[in-house]
Amino acid sequence: MDRKAAEAHLDELWQRGKDFLGSRYAIMAGAMTWVSERHLVSAISNAGGFGVIACGSMTPDLLRKEIKATQGLTSKPFGVNLITMHPALLELIDVCLETKVGHVVLAGGLPPGGAIQRLKDGGAKVMCFAPAVVLAKKLVRSGADAIVIEGMEAGGHIGPVSTSVLAQEILPAIRDVPVFVAGGIGRGQAMLGYLEMGASGVQLGTRFVCATESIAHPNFKKAFIRASARDAMPSVQLDPRFPVIPVRALVNDGVKKFMEMQRQVIDKFDAGTLDMKAAQLEIEHFWAGALRRAVIDGDVESGSVMAGQSVGMVSKEQPTAEIIQDLIEEALSALSDRHELADRRRSAER
Repeated sequence: MDRKAAEAHLDELWQRGKDFLGSRYAIMAGAMTWVSERHLVSAISNAGGFGVIACGSMTPDLLRKEIKATQGLTSKPFGVNLITMHPALLELIDVCLETKVGHVVLAGGLPPGGAIQRLKDGGAKVMCFAPAVVLAKKLVRSGADAIVIEGMEAGGHIGPVSTSVLAQEILPAIRDVPVFVAGGIGRGQAMLGYLEMGASGVQLGTRFVCATESIAHPNFKKAFIRASARDAMPSVQLDPRFPVIPVRALVNDGVKKFMEMQRQVIDKFDAGTLDMKAAQLEIEHFWAGALRRAVIDGDVESGSVMAGQSVGMVSKEQPTAEIIQDLIEEALSALSDRHELADRRRSAER
C-alpha cells in the first residue's frame, strides 16, 4: 500500500469522527485540569486535532474568559469539558451556548435531567462518557450525540475496566452515534487498532502534556519524561463508606499524603465532627489543590502528578503539531507494513 492509499484508508476509517468534530483528524484531546487551557487547546485544534477546554472547577465568568481567549487563538473547532457534579453546571452550559461552543463534553457521572437537552436546544453537540454498555445506551436514548469510552489506563479519575475490554464491549453495541476511545493511547498503531475495531476517533491526554504549547511547569514535564508506565498508579480507597474514585498519578509523597488525609477525614467522621457529604467533599477537594501545585507551581513531590500509563511513551517536549504528525505517521506506517506483509504471503502461496 503506497502512502496515498494508506492516507485514503485512514481517512475512511475515521471519516465519521472527523465529520462530527469538524476537524482534520479525529484526534480529541483529553481535558486535563490546569493543562487543557487556551494555549494547548488552540494549538491542538490549529494542528488538525480537536482541543477541549477543561472547565474543572471554573466559575461561569472564568469559563467565559477562557473560551473567548481560545477563540482569539484559533478559528478551528474546539470543545469544552464540563463536570456534571459542578454546582453551577446549568450556568456553565449557558456560557457555552452564549459563546457558541459547538461541542460540550459532559464528564464525571450521569448528566442531571435536562442538561443534555438544554445543550441540544442551544445548538451544541453533546458528548458523554460511558463506562458500560448499559449506560452508553441510556445516554444515547437521552440524546447524547457521541460517546467517549475511557479505560483505567488513563490519567486522573479512572474506572475499573481497561480500554481494550471497554472497546470490545461497547463498540459493537453502539452504532447510532460516533464512539471515541480513550485511555492508554500513546502511539498511532494503537489509534489505528481502535479505528479498525469500529471507533470513530480517539482521545489522548497524557501524550499532550509535554507539548511545547502546554503551560505545565517544566518540573511537571520532566516528571513525565522520566516516568515509565509502572510509575503511574491508581490511588487506594481506605474505607468503603467513602467511595473515592481512584485517581491515576505518578507515585510521590503527594500520594502518601492523600492516604493520610483520608484517614484524618474518616476519623473526623467517626468522631461526628464531619457529616458524610462534607467528608467526601473534603477528600475530593484534596486533588484540586494538589494538582495545581504540581502543574502550575512545579511541586512534583507533594503535588498530584496525574498521568496515564502511556506516560512511558512521552520521551521529550515537542510542538503539538509534531506530536499529531507522529501519530499520523505511525498509523500510516502500520497500514503500509501490514499491506506489504500480506503481499509477501500471497506471493509465497503462488
